[in-house]
Amino acid sequence: MLIETRQLAKEYRVGDHLVHALRGVSLGIQAGEFVTIVGPSGSGKSTFMHILGCLDRPTSGQYLMNGRDVSTLPVDELARVRNGMLGFVFQGFNLLARTSAVENVELPLLYTSTGVVEASERRRRALAALEAVGLTDRAEHHPNQLSGGQQQRVAIARALVTQPSVLLADEPTGNLDTATSHEVMQIFQQLRAERGLTIVVITHERDIAAYGSRTIDFRDGQVVSDVHHDQTLAAASPR
Repeated sequence: MLIETRQLAKEYRVGDHLVHALRGVSLGIQAGEFVTIVGPSGSGKSTFMHILGCLDRPTSGQYLMNGRDVSTLPVDELARVRNGMLGFVFQGFNLLARTSAVENVELPLLYTSTGVVEASERRRRALAALEAVGLTDRAEHHPNQLSGGQQQRVAIARALVTQPSVLLADEPTGNLDTATSHEVMQIFQQLRAERGLTIVVITHERDIAAYGSRTIDFRDGQVVSDVHHDQTLAAASPR
C-alpha cells in the first residue's frame, strides 16, 4: 500500500470553538491509482489533502507512506519526504510572472533534498516535463503570454520535474473553463497511464471527479462513500 491512513483525525480551534475537520478517516491508496476526492466546503477534503502532502499533521491517527508512519517525523525529515515523493498542483497556477515557462518548471530543482542539480540537467528535465504536457513550443513564453490552460500545464510540468511518486492536485480546474478543465484532466489520465503515477485530485465538480479510477466522498470530516470505477473516461466532450 503506497498511502494508508488509520483513524486520522484533525482538530483546530477557531476562537472558543473546536472544529473537527477530520473524524477518524481510514483508507488506503495503491500505487498507480487515480483518486478523486469530492465533498462540499467544510467536508474535510482539503485538510485531508494537506496531511497527505505533509503540509500539516493530524491531531491523532496515523499516516503511512510505503508502510512508514510519516505523521510524527521531525520537520526536516518530513520536508525530505515531501520534496522527494510528492508533486503539487493548485487552483492558482503560482507561476513567477517575470520568468519563462521552462524557468518556472526548473524552480523545484533548485531546492531538492538530494543537493544541487546542475543547470544543464535542470534545463533537460524541465524541457522533458513540458514535453509531457504538450508545451515544448511555449518553453520560452512568460505566463502573461499563455492561456489559463497553458499556465496550468506549466504548473503540472513543474510538479513533475522532481519525478515524484504521487501527484496531489487541489481544485486544479477551479480557474479554468469547461473545455480546458477536461483537457487538464485528460493530461492527468495520460500521466497515470504512461508513468504509473499515483494521482489524487480534490474537486467539487462531479464531471471532473468522473475522470478518476476511484471517487471518495467526504462529509463532515468522514468518508461517506468510496467507489471504484470500472473504467476512467478516455475523453469527454465539453458541456
